[in-house]
Amino acid sequence: MLVRKNVTSLAPALAAVILLTAGCGGGDEVKSGSETSASSPTPHGYVEGATEAAEQQSRLLLGDPGSGETRVLDLITGKVHDTARSPGATALTTDGRFGYFHGPDGIRVLDSGAWMVDHGDHVHYYRAKVQEVGDLPGGTGTSIRSDAGVTVATSADGKASVYRRADLEKGTLGAPSPLPGTFAGAVVPYAEHLVTLTAESGAPAKVAVLDRSGKRVAAPEAECEEPRGDAVTRRGVVLGCADGALLVHEDDGAFTAEKIPYGEDVPKNERAVEFRHRPGSSTLTAPADKDAVWVLDVSEGAWTRVKTGPVVAANTAGEGSPLVVLETDGALHGYDIATGKETGVTDPLLKELPEAGAGSGAAPVIEVDRSRAYLNDPEGKRVYEIDYNDDLRVARTFDVDVRPSLMVETGR
Repeated sequence: MLVRKNVTSLAPALAAVILLTAGCGGGDEVKSGSETSASSPTPHGYVEGATEAAEQQSRLLLGDPGSGETRVLDLITGKVHDTARSPGATALTTDGRFGYFHGPDGIRVLDSGAWMVDHGDHVHYYRAKVQEVGDLPGGTGTSIRSDAGVTVATSADGKASVYRRADLEKGTLGAPSPLPGTFAGAVVPYAEHLVTLTAESGAPAKVAVLDRSGKRVAAPEAECEEPRGDAVTRRGVVLGCADGALLVHEDDGAFTAEKIPYGEDVPKNERAVEFRHRPGSSTLTAPADKDAVWVLDVSEGAWTRVKTGPVVAANTAGEGSPLVVLETDGALHGYDIATGKETGVTDPLLKELPEAGAGSGAAPVIEVDRSRAYLNDPEGKRVYEIDYNDDLRVARTFDVDVRPSLMVETGR
């Protein structure tokens, strides 16, 4: 694998020395499982078999649906890890650590070996070996949602099963616990509960909050017509609806649901149906038909429709960062979300592309973390690292030996 980079810049992650960090507020040294004495106290944040680092340990999971080949690109070292094939995989999702290769007959689970643990006032970053976990049952349309305690698979027919996260972390799927009933959307772990939608025939879907066994413990008064899309933010769970979104929020054990309407009639083909954002951010993006992007500021409870060129993919880091849009000209365009003004554009990085939802196969995506964005180029067999705070400068280019049509980032 060849890494090309501008001579004037290096990614902050490479500049950071991978050090074992101290615990939260203490001076305990964090060691791998093989280095920790059985007689010594367990340091805060200790994870057996993993190394704690001072900086984010991002990795990219890549998949080629044509050949079934998959890879893990370590963004700290620049090395590429060969992994098992995933024949027939047409989608790739992640929960920040595990990659889920979705195929017609099941979902392959791969532990990327990079993750973070957010304690609110501080964060732990970890790195470990890449390892196979197993294959979850579930065909096309099965969704996977996770938190620190559980992973939930919801099939297209509304059935859901819960897997213990501790089992996945040990490299095994464990025994699933099926949830009773059927659901009108993905079952989303949140605040030590499960948030989902239920619906009777012909009626709008309603919010339901379940405990981890599937027992309903709350039912906030809120309806969601034609639900599509969901995201977890620091403010709560966002559920996409025909007239905007619902924000389900927990405060001291009580759950509420707040409507965030578009504020105007939005045609079906212009609604936000698939959210993308930086994990930890409360700013969501979604294509709004052909030449615009929806930006939802969850903190403000407000939608902004940003006019762009023909959209292929979009994302933003939020918190004052630009909206980054891949358009059909193959270039990345930056937009100021507040004014809608275009603030920057790259040279064409990819060949001309079909608009979002108009092409066949997996379209390129934009993954965003706190300092960089990543764009996959399947035709060119490469991945671009973009400094979105420096006029969309291409910081590094990674050449790989597969067509990376599928891509997700872990370790964030």
